[in-house]
Amino acid sequence: MVVLGVQERLALADRVAALCQQAGEAITAIYLSSQPLVVEQKADSSPVTVADLESHQIIVKGLSQLAPSCPILSEEQSIPSFAERSQWARYWLVDPLDGTKEFIGRTGEFTINIALIEQGLPVLGVVYLPLVKIAYIGVAGESAWREDAMGRVELRVNDRGQDEKVRVLTSSRHKGEYLQACLDRLEQHFGGVERIKVGSALKFCHLAEGLGDIYPRFSPCSEWDTAAGQAVLEAAGGQLVDIDFRRFSYNYKESLINPHFYAFGAANVDWRAVLDG
Repeated sequence: MVVLGVQERLALADRVAALCQQAGEAITAIYLSSQPLVVEQKADSSPVTVADLESHQIIVKGLSQLAPSCPILSEEQSIPSFAERSQWARYWLVDPLDGTKEFIGRTGEFTINIALIEQGLPVLGVVYLPLVKIAYIGVAGESAWREDAMGRVELRVNDRGQDEKVRVLTSSRHKGEYLQACLDRLEQHFGGVERIKVGSALKFCHLAEGLGDIYPRFSPCSEWDTAAGQAVLEAAGGQLVDIDFRRFSYNYKESLINPHFYAFGAANVDWRAVLDG
């Protein structure tokens, strides 16, 4: 496999962002419709709506035209066997509507996530917010930026101030003893925790633009939930690692469920010393 160069990734990023906008318009039309929203349950008991499915169809059609020979792995499709997937050196990893529960609950905190994976690592990622038409884009080897109708703003993780509370990004839906133990350790080390509740892949984007320090995750999520956000975060200078501090990678096992992880924004913290100390 010939690895794509930075310029090729940049060109793809613009086209993927345009595709996200197209899918986002379909999602927004359903979100704003006065018609009752029909919610069905998938085999794993997670909810799915017509917005998930319409977005999936638009994205798969667009990516197939953009790169006909590149496989696509989307949440809203049957999952190929690992024997087949393990042969993919490059593929698209897609969540057509990340935050379906937020969509149903009408919080507005849902996204479209599209990542390009090469040799198990995300080299391009777009996280798109349909309601406000904002794209967060990360290209490995280049940079990360936020793009809207006003233009582009480069993203960079921040350094944490010495006397500041540590800003922890979490979901209001996720709790448990592991998360509480992590919060207790952070409280002990930093002397204060500011817990900021954010839905979907927006947590990665907030880290990338310096609006948080750490996002710990100890509840199940899938590879399509994290890959695009990881591309954005890493291109902005942050990290996504498992709890043994190994860089996150993809498509290396049968299950698509992620291990527990930490996403780091603040670049001037020795997080291993904080969390393992």
